[in-house]
Amino acid sequence: MKAKGSVYLVGAGPGDAGLLTLRGAELLGRADVVVYDALVNTDLLQLAPKGAEIIFGGKRSHGHAIPQGELNALLIAKAREGKCVVRLKGGDPYIFGRGGEEAEELVAAKIPFEVVPGISSLAAAPNYAGIPITHRDHCSGFTVITGHEDPAKDEVHIDWGQVARFPGTKIILMGTEQIRHIAEALVANGMAAGTPVAMVRWGTTGHQQTIEGSLTTIADVAAEAGFKPPSVTVIGDVVKLRKKLNWFEARPLFGRRFVVTRTREQASQLTRQLLEHGADVLEIPTIRIGPPTRQNDFAEALIELNSYDWLVFTSPNGVAAFFEHFFKAFEDLRDIGGVRIAAVGPATAAKVREFHLKVDLMPEEYIAAKIANAFARYQSIEHLKILLMRAEVANTELPKALEEMGAIVDDVACYKTIPETEDINRAAAKLLESGADWITFTSASTVENFHARFDMPALLNKFPQIKLASIGPETTKALTALQLKPTVEARHHTIEGLVKAVEGFAK
Repeated sequence: MKAKGSVYLVGAGPGDAGLLTLRGAELLGRADVVVYDALVNTDLLQLAPKGAEIIFGGKRSHGHAIPQGELNALLIAKAREGKCVVRLKGGDPYIFGRGGEEAEELVAAKIPFEVVPGISSLAAAPNYAGIPITHRDHCSGFTVITGHEDPAKDEVHIDWGQVARFPGTKIILMGTEQIRHIAEALVANGMAAGTPVAMVRWGTTGHQQTIEGSLTTIADVAAEAGFKPPSVTVIGDVVKLRKKLNWFEARPLFGRRFVVTRTREQASQLTRQLLEHGADVLEIPTIRIGPPTRQNDFAEALIELNSYDWLVFTSPNGVAAFFEHFFKAFEDLRDIGGVRIAAVGPATAAKVREFHLKVDLMPEEYIAAKIANAFARYQSIEHLKILLMRAEVANTELPKALEEMGAIVDDVACYKTIPETEDINRAAAKLLESGADWITFTSASTVENFHARFDMPALLNKFPQIKLASIGPETTKALTALQLKPTVEARHHTIEGLVKAVEGFAK
């Protein structure tokens, strides 16, 4: 008989993927099934194993993807199949999330379960809007209530008189559409009409929106702004601190949406830097890395490695692919011999150094003439054997330039780029639905594969506000071939240089 599985009710946090708990990330990493809600950051789904079953069970105020009863039955059925089921819920499972009801059903069905708390938007959204919900100079407590209930109904379950009388901050969750009635009820029950109010929409994300007013004006401010759910409302004097403490929305790229087109494995470095600058990021990998078509050429180059004078890498991918195969053929790093190593750019050099190897030559720019000049300054390469390890489809200018200097060059593919078409986190769908402000490109292959998937001229015609950012000349050449011009090209051809270029343009 198959072992019974378990269900984990995991709080996904308020929207910022970085606010998921370590326990939540661990469980996602070994999930067989993930059932996620509408307010969950879909980037978190990438933490699940590739073979995991991903099910959208989202619930919003005006409709459920799966009715609650069916969702409960689904969790039980998957667990009875012996699977590890992660029920990924926005915020915290037990704060207005029906997690308690789901847990009761699991108990009744004798299904083992665990609840993993999550950071709730009730504290996180005000925090990211620059509002502490308690402060010694303003209040020493707060009240949290659901705003789903209409205070104007004949029968209400919330005592608005008691809420109004209780000192301290009032936090309203899910009250966007009832804000006029809520404000009127609080004023009618004795709260000062001028009490400050802030509403935070999509809190903790790069498209966070915050509006301010008073109990008298906030409903009109929300209507004029076209303010929609989901939002958190903060009522009280602590709202006055926003002007001084608004750290998140003051970041240089706040409110701008960036598309990151690097491989899924490499995207995190660029994504992290953009997020730290306040951007909203869509990760849409356009390529993944695979073994080269002519693997025999690669194997022969490894066997003859000791005959080469120079080993040249032009990308971190080339370094990773080379050493992956190197350690399958050899047990000892010393088998690399006395070959000198050249790495194009600091990122490639850093990857080489991860293997505790010295980089003898590092031209920072991936321009054939500059690489050749760097060799010329270092030594004469006439009659020297150079092994150039790079992608299967690559520019021929570099080997030609080295051969013109008298070198004997073996241009060997150690990997190839393969178009990536998966859309686990729905980032591609979001791009096609609402566009972006920037698309970042870090190689010619990301340009070519992104164009093959989205038809760039057509995409730019649909969303004319989109700007293009290129990491360097080779990437720009690929854009030029499509009769497109990058808005910015990084002066230093690194991830840091790319971020600096777009930040400089945005100022």
